[in-house]
Amino acid sequence: MVLVTGAAKRLGREIALELARQGFDLAVHYRGSADEAAQTLADARALGAKAESFRADLADEAACRALVPAVVAALGRLDAVVNSAAVFEYDDAATFSFRTMELHWRSNTAPAIVLAQALHQHLAEGQFGCVVNLLDQKLWNPNPDYLSYTLSKAALEAATTLLAQALSPRVRVCGVAPGITLPSGPMTSSEFESAHRLSPLGQSSEPLDIARAVHFLLESKAITGHTLLVDGGQHLQARARDVQFQPPQAKD
Repeated sequence: MVLVTGAAKRLGREIALELARQGFDLAVHYRGSADEAAQTLADARALGAKAESFRADLADEAACRALVPAVVAALGRLDAVVNSAAVFEYDDAATFSFRTMELHWRSNTAPAIVLAQALHQHLAEGQFGCVVNLLDQKLWNPNPDYLSYTLSKAALEAATTLLAQALSPRVRVCGVAPGITLPSGPMTSSEFESAHRLSPLGQSSEPLDIARAVHFLLESKAITGHTLLVDGGQHLQARARDVQFQPPQAKD
């Protein structure tokens, strides 16, 4: 049984459905997207998964701490958590504020730690679990755009290492760092297509690439404290600005 946060839409949905295809049962978490969560739930069940949906605002500590007990009460067990839910708001050094830092910390970093803690507490002696945190190739190819978001993901990357140490051997903790995978922020579809090609492989990650990487880590019992960069090599090309601010590239 895998809890996927932010499973109503975007990467969370793709991850949930790939895990359903691979035979995993699911706890589908969402915050406000009830209709989309219902669709993910229906699609997962159509693929043969036992699945239920759970609403929680993970930025609320009490709601976050109540999520794993709710999943266990409804479904009987929990073996893994995939932390996909995230906030992605623009700021930079000129516009940074306590508000933007706290917003990203409370949504992108602290919930992943609390859910890992809860999974560890749930598992009995002799049971083993896994946490997979969604990070960002930007951590290995930094630029100053999206400052608070980047700091929150950098903290989560550090937490991935620290939790892998602290929660072993009962819980493995790993990361997946996507490249530009879906349109985000103010990007148009044409801007996304152009940005998606800015990598050594001529394309960045597709949603299924990320979902398959998550599945690989859930099944790989000898891997912990490690992050897979799944980005078409995007992290190898240093850029002064976030990729969405790069000038359009001509097509071949």
